[in-house]
Amino acid sequence: MRIRRCSVLFLEPREDVAFDLSSLLAGGAGLARQRRWLALAAHLDGEIEIDAAQRELLGRISPGEWSEAAAFDADAATLAGLLDAGLVLSDGDPPARAALRERDERLREAHWWPAAAMMHRLARWQGLDSVGAMEANQLHTAPDLRRKLGAPPAHAPSRADAGPTLALPRVGDTDFDRLLAQRATCRNFDPERALSRELFAHMLQRVFAAQSMVAVADDTVFLKKHSPSGGGLHPTEAYLIVQRVDGIAPGLYHYHPVEHALEPLPAPEGELHAFALRALAGQHWFADAAAMAVLTPRYARSFWKYRYHAKAYRALVLDSGHLSQTLYLSATELGLGAFVTAAINEVDIERAFGLDPLVEGPLAICGFGWRGERMRNTEFDPSGAIWPRAPQ
Repeated sequence: MRIRRCSVLFLEPREDVAFDLSSLLAGGAGLARQRRWLALAAHLDGEIEIDAAQRELLGRISPGEWSEAAAFDADAATLAGLLDAGLVLSDGDPPARAALRERDERLREAHWWPAAAMMHRLARWQGLDSVGAMEANQLHTAPDLRRKLGAPPAHAPSRADAGPTLALPRVGDTDFDRLLAQRATCRNFDPERALSRELFAHMLQRVFAAQSMVAVADDTVFLKKHSPSGGGLHPTEAYLIVQRVDGIAPGLYHYHPVEHALEPLPAPEGELHAFALRALAGQHWFADAAAMAVLTPRYARSFWKYRYHAKAYRALVLDSGHLSQTLYLSATELGLGAFVTAAINEVDIERAFGLDPLVEGPLAICGFGWRGERMRNTEFDPSGAIWPRAPQ
């Protein structure tokens, strides 16, 4: 049997601290400290505790070269534990191990910078109710945050070593300035009012559609969209949760940016609105949006150019920010509300849309729809651009 180590592996010496009554009674600090070694691999979903023998064996096995297992003269149980965990891979695996090897091979093919791959994999949520967690910890409102966490860093700091300030002229508002002033996150969507098919299509055309193309060769094509993208690659896909659009069945879709068309996908388990709420990690104030787009980079598209690049993942995060701002401005100009959030249950989304997190892994969800007639959930609108303020 030939073996090699998984492609992206980090080892963490973690210290666990717990109360120790015997230490306290003996005049000590009352704490017991235990150190463990944890293996973190980008193709696996969780951390794995390893012992000293496994740690040393991992350090001896190449991640790139296949070697005969017998060459390492390792204890059979030590090697078997690493194979079962997926930290060491073999060329003759049973089905359970073969699936882990295939995941590692897909990771190798994608050209991830190792630290970014690890962060992306292990930062994903599943089944988390973020709103419930905030409420349970009394961190739901701004006064709650101030009371529990103390004052935040200054909202607008000045440099102490700077020279005299230079005042700049304020200019009069233009139509675009007034549009920007009305751009505010909507937390009060109308749960009954549907979008017209034309309005829905207009939004997708503005935000996600290819406006033109440049073909270097038949297999090398670059798209022009209304938002910038790192390297001009536009790797971010829009996977749609459509709830209320006239003439379009509620369900899950993939948007094709060149054809300007929807590709229907299998329905999620259970009711669609329940899935939307789960995808949004319990943020019920967003779940009534008529349509939502899961912003999902195709990592290989970006890493084709930026191979093992320390800044490539950062550029993908920026891409999602650019797209969401274009969506906000487009929705505002058309009289709609919009939102974007990164507090999402990625694992639940991946399973519903059939995505591999290191091939096409979601980063954020943005959505749009008609605003409700009254503000049930507080929105940040201090200037009264959306909700008129009561007379003083």
